[in-house]
Amino acid sequence: MRVITTIAALACVATVAVAQEQAPEPMPESYREVQISMLELQRSMLLAMADSMPESLYRDRATPIQRDFAQQIHHAASSIVWICQRVFGADPVTLPDTTVALNSREGLTTYLNGVFDYGAEVLRTQSAEDRATVVPFFGGVEIPKWQIWDEFHQHTVWTAGQLVANFRNHGMAPPGFGFF
Repeated sequence: MRVITTIAALACVATVAVAQEQAPEPMPESYREVQISMLELQRSMLLAMADSMPESLYRDRATPIQRDFAQQIHHAASSIVWICQRVFGADPVTLPDTTVALNSREGLTTYLNGVFDYGAEVLRTQSAEDRATVVPFFGGVEIPKWQIWDEFHQHTVWTAGQLVANFRNHGMAPPGFGFF
């Protein structure tokens, strides 16, 4: 019985050792195109919102503690720049400052296009090895860098969804949802 227990224990140790050596399967390279499409969806959604809201309401808040309309759009997009530079190590980009970006349709449109052009370029040129690198993310969770692009998408959609209240407060419909 002791021999069987010893063999079983050794088999378990060997199995664990092999499992620890195997890296998770990388995300297929074709998934990068899906993520580029998601960046373009985010761009078009935020541009439609910026275009649909009268400039006179850009600095309006739906509630006192919310960012104003332009700040909320800026926040939805600016996370891409922040993470591209701090997590992916991308070179800095020159974008309109907030006095320009937050106060006119032209400034906000220029800012958004600059952010999404920059993000798409970082995504297109990110090496497969870098995409597979696991890094600590918010809350100490460790994820592969490719997954951060999906987190961008979720953040942008969640943040932009809050802007519907800005439109509703003024009796306006938000821009049409792309699937309807």
